[in-house]
Amino acid sequence: MFIDEVKLKLIAGNGGDGCTSFRREKYVPMGGPDGGNGGHGGNIVFTAEKGLKTLIDLKYHKIIKATKGENGKGKNMTGKNASDIIIKVPLGTTIYDDDTNLILADLTVDKESVVVASGGRGGKGNKAFATHDKPAPSFSELGEPGEIRYIRCELKLLADVGLIGMPSVGKSTILANVSNSNPKIASYHFTTLTPNLGVVTLKDNTSFVMADLPGLIKGASKGIGLGNLFLKHASRTKILAHVIDMGSSEGRDPISDYETIREEIISYKNNLANKKEIIIANKMDLPLAKDNLEKFKKQYPDKIIFEISALNNSGLDKLINYLKDLLKEVDNENIYQEDEYEKTIVYRFKNEKPYTISKEDGIWVIRGKQIETLFKMTRWDEEEAVIRFQRKLKNMGIEEELERLGANKGDEILINNYVFEWKD
Repeated sequence: MFIDEVKLKLIAGNGGDGCTSFRREKYVPMGGPDGGNGGHGGNIVFTAEKGLKTLIDLKYHKIIKATKGENGKGKNMTGKNASDIIIKVPLGTTIYDDDTNLILADLTVDKESVVVASGGRGGKGNKAFATHDKPAPSFSELGEPGEIRYIRCELKLLADVGLIGMPSVGKSTILANVSNSNPKIASYHFTTLTPNLGVVTLKDNTSFVMADLPGLIKGASKGIGLGNLFLKHASRTKILAHVIDMGSSEGRDPISDYETIREEIISYKNNLANKKEIIIANKMDLPLAKDNLEKFKKQYPDKIIFEISALNNSGLDKLINYLKDLLKEVDNENIYQEDEYEKTIVYRFKNEKPYTISKEDGIWVIRGKQIETLFKMTRWDEEEAVIRFQRKLKNMGIEEELERLGANKGDEILINNYVFEWKD
């Protein structure tokens, strides 16, 4: 089964908890802290695999969860890092953050890998907090929570040449005649419901990949008919080959068909409309083909047109030789704009606060990833850990900001769904 889009929830592994421990040995009454750090949580990694052709393996895995890092132990023993989860996907898979619709990765090279959800770092043991002024800290950290992401994987087939056109114009027959593909062929519309790939091998042993893409109808760019299923895969191809029924076998108007296709391509994406293109005038064995071709050439005098009859297997050698030469002139292009990607570099400016404070229903609410992570990594049953949390908030300027906004001692403060009373 050909599956080219799936949605997943990814839960990376939490970091292991740090350990609060003191050295206890005979004749060593003041052994000091020896709690080890926790191990790193498991990442969720996507890697491109050349042999895969579909996302069907992910279709029935709605949630993918990595394991937690091992907790630290006494005697300065650091916990083991959790193993990463490796998810293999076909070449041409684009991974989106489903909440923001920004691209996390576009995997087009065999064995290319990317961490899509990062595991949390291990919490520090009390040994890591020892200083000259405080040589025996009696607190440690919990592990950092792993990243949670809702993602969408879209497969856009990698092909050199994409055969596009209205239903039943002969795309599948052309692909079957020039390549090793064996697509379904019949005399009714939408025989091709999923893209077919075929390797075209020439006499000089050079080769290229050709894709027979599902038939297009008016409104496809808006999802009508097979819609984006066609256009999504066309965006990966280097050359668009428009197959037109020049013989009007079903009463078609070749010029109208071509204009419909162009309108849908332009509506879908600009870089798709700017790709190299040729016209394949198919069904030239039919009576009306010559007259229709003359009208088409008069309307579009600058188009590169190849006259063929896929049924009779005529004109195809000249076509594939031309495509081979044209591919040498076409470079690979990035089909996405820079602003479609999620930025991996975060710039922090002097005046930028890593938190927000608002008053809601009489309670001061503090939000911010850094604060919420610190909250989750704090052991609330250890007094020194609570004091450290308060000191961190003060150093971040939260107390000063609360006072500036009019907060008073005794007011309630909400952090990460927990309510505190603000005290000195």
